[in-house]
Amino acid sequence: MSPPHIVLVHGAWMSPAAWQPWIDRYEALGYVVTAPAWPYDDRPVAELKASPAPELANVGVAEIVAYYSTVIRDITAKDGAKPALIGHSFGGLFVQMLLDRGLGKAGVAIDPAPPRGVIPNLDALKASFPVISTWGAGKKVHTMSYPDFQWGWAHTLPEVDQRLAYDNFVVPTPGKVYFDAAGAPFNACMKVNFKNTRAPLLIIAGELDRTVPASMVKAAYKLQKQSPSPTEFHEFAGRTHWICGQPGWEEVAGLALKWVTEQG
Repeated sequence: MSPPHIVLVHGAWMSPAAWQPWIDRYEALGYVVTAPAWPYDDRPVAELKASPAPELANVGVAEIVAYYSTVIRDITAKDGAKPALIGHSFGGLFVQMLLDRGLGKAGVAIDPAPPRGVIPNLDALKASFPVISTWGAGKKVHTMSYPDFQWGWAHTLPEVDQRLAYDNFVVPTPGKVYFDAAGAPFNACMKVNFKNTRAPLLIIAGELDRTVPASMVKAAYKLQKQSPSPTEFHEFAGRTHWICGQPGWEEVAGLALKWVTEQG
């Protein structure tokens, strides 16, 4: 039998390289870990910053979820068992969509982007404003500014740590995912059947998150509680949207692993 498999799903603006400490931790415990990049994002951070692929502009929620669906089905066919899914930000939303499709044995959604039915608050709107306020943004590839990263992701960290995180992990992202989310009530790709019987789901919020505030994460949890499947919520005090990388990330990684392993 193959070792247990975990798929890590990153969100907008992030390289999967940000998952490396999680990968090292889980592999040391005997797990097989896969952390795929979004389509057209599978290059070193410096290259992506310098010259993002033009094709990335056409990548939206539907395309990303379809890509991860293929990855997960291939793993399931090879291992003979479904992998566990852990995602952050948009990746947390994608985990919910993938579980809704019957993929994954258990899932963890960390600071997840809002599914259809959750209304963004003012902080979340401010975080997305640099993208959605740009003319023709849904057809462009965007770069997050350093001040926007400081405000929306890492405002509790020392400036030196903010700079390191920004330089090492932040990459361009397609505006299409933001416009898919902004039009959630009208976009079929954003639908999640909250009453569906699916794999167990843990939803995690960061108390000080500005990009996806804890109140929005709790609203998503209340919607997911309509499912007859196990659904739990946990909020980490003092954590920002950089919850998977800021000091204390080990506690978050530990809870996520504990949840998925306890689900069998």
